[in-house]
Amino acid sequence: MVTKLSEDQVNAINIAGIDIDKGRAQELLELLEDDTELWAFSIEDLETTIQIANATYRAGVPVMSDAKYDAVCIKELESRAPGSEFLNSVEPEPLVDSKVVDLPERMLSTEKAYSYDEVANWVKRLLKAAEEIDLEPTNLDIRVTPKLDGYAAYDDGERLYTRGDGRKGQDITRAFDRGLNVANQGLRGQGAGEIVIQKSYFDEFLSDHFENARNIQASIIAEKKIDERIQKAIDEKACVFFPFKLLDSWVGNYQEFLADFDNIVEKMWNAVDFEVDGIIAEATDRSLKDYMGATRKNHRWQIAYKINAEIAKVFVKEVVPQTSRAGKLTPVALLEPTKLSGATISRVTVHHYGMVKSKGIGAGALVELVRSGLVIPKIESVIRAVDPEIPTYCPSCGSHVLWDGDNLICPNKTDCPAQAENTMIHFFKTLGNVDGFGPKVIEKIYQSGIKSIHDIYMLDVEKLVDMGFGEKTSQNLITQLNASKSIEIEDWRFLAAFGAPRLGEGSSEKLLKKHSITDIFDLTIDDLVAIDGFANITAECICEGLEKIRNEFESLYRLGFNIKNSQAQLASGELILDGELVVFTGSMEYGRRSDMEAEAKLLGAKVGKGVTSKTTMLVAGKNVGEKKIAAATENNVSVLSEVEYLKKIGKEESL
Repeated sequence: MVTKLSEDQVNAINIAGIDIDKGRAQELLELLEDDTELWAFSIEDLETTIQIANATYRAGVPVMSDAKYDAVCIKELESRAPGSEFLNSVEPEPLVDSKVVDLPERMLSTEKAYSYDEVANWVKRLLKAAEEIDLEPTNLDIRVTPKLDGYAAYDDGERLYTRGDGRKGQDITRAFDRGLNVANQGLRGQGAGEIVIQKSYFDEFLSDHFENARNIQASIIAEKKIDERIQKAIDEKACVFFPFKLLDSWVGNYQEFLADFDNIVEKMWNAVDFEVDGIIAEATDRSLKDYMGATRKNHRWQIAYKINAEIAKVFVKEVVPQTSRAGKLTPVALLEPTKLSGATISRVTVHHYGMVKSKGIGAGALVELVRSGLVIPKIESVIRAVDPEIPTYCPSCGSHVLWDGDNLICPNKTDCPAQAENTMIHFFKTLGNVDGFGPKVIEKIYQSGIKSIHDIYMLDVEKLVDMGFGEKTSQNLITQLNASKSIEIEDWRFLAAFGAPRLGEGSSEKLLKKHSITDIFDLTIDDLVAIDGFANITAECICEGLEKIRNEFESLYRLGFNIKNSQAQLASGELILDGELVVFTGSMEYGRRSDMEAEAKLLGAKVGKGVTSKTTMLVAGKNVGEKKIAAATENNVSVLSEVEYLKKIGKEESL
């Protein structure tokens, strides 16, 4: 049975104005679990289900996978009602409390293909159209880019719009006001693109708090106050607006495109650190594009190739816990071996034990498993739930585990092998100036009785040989340890290596620009909150984490590492922007805007994103929107050009 509709999903359905009650919506989704029940769907039912899927997807709380949406809902409607309005128009993307405005240019959906043959037929249509306008086949080039799985938007340099119905969208410029950057240090005003978040960042910092990236993309553009963790991701440029024009691409003749299709797809699929659900192929010749034009829904000169996502119903054999470096118990579902997208899948990671408990994932549960091409498989839904077995003890050390929100945590930070080993591995990996101390070496050292990083630095060749390492390997390891102390390393990298919660490299750098590394253990929560970007929850977590690493840190620090101090060396008289609230806008010529903002903070200023009555200075680069200039005039804010600003802070040499 499908998981019951959540309150957020019901709200998304209501906000979209879909005329259906909760009970009937639940019934349709339950019927959809079994493909053989599609006969029970009327055309109206299929269209309503598509509306529900779109509304919840846009709200970040999807009721079904992309695979099920494409393979079941859309394919079924295409076969039974090819003339349906839902197949021939762009599905609206309504947002609450957002003004509807005309789009600068039409934003259409993309025709989808799921096989090489379908793509080859599309190329035939291009060739036919090229012949009709006397375009030589040798001049028929194809551009291929990754198909980002984000939130479609359009940036004209002044405003950011949702795609809406393709003709009218909604104003979500507030995303840029919140600090959203253009990817690859790009400029504003480059047209259509996607709001996306880096996969690596999501996995490391946000996956414990949000079930999928869609939740975050929806929050970035929502009217309501943004979650501080998402704001931090924006500030650290992990969330960006990625214009299609700036995407990595492959460009070549259509014959080469067809001949090397699989390799091109694989290359583009792995070209970016963002969620990708296919590739986009399009003709490059402007005259051909103009001639072919578009339907009400798609450009005829463009196609999206999506590797058919395979869906399988699989029985769970067992759910086993694995303890992470931070002490979190991650549930891993062991499955009946199942072939999906050319690979045999026998295990899959579940989000957290809160999900195991709420969805009933355990031995004997029947789940829907989805794998699309190169994407890691995941449990999309639970068809038949069971009463799951929730662990009460850490599998690594046997300590009694505790609930922390949706997560089970092992509190034994000092003597839990999994935490200790992973902490050591993290230290050497983050330090970055020492080789040889990978997982296998660390495991062997730990099993020989070494419990801390400091103890590793106390080793000598003889002790390593006694542990079973060869003479030459032992000598190399000691050489690496000594070198890591003498090679200069940034203080923020050294601090981040200890793996304290909320003190990754970015946060450590921010902290150590304000305070010396020798003073951080005496800081209060109020001291941390005073640093831009550190809210109360973050500050409390950092204080607690620092206390836990204090002994290990001080032991290592006394060994005499060559640490470079990144704290600002500005005397109070040099804080020439003290008391200023500065807003930077437009594209800068002499430096990146993010660097200028960071420098302004070091000079004593506070940096804002939008012009208000409290703003004292607006620094305007190129392509500045009239809205901010008008706001500055209205609030009597001083407007400086980039050159005037650099002169003000004594940086004439940069001009």
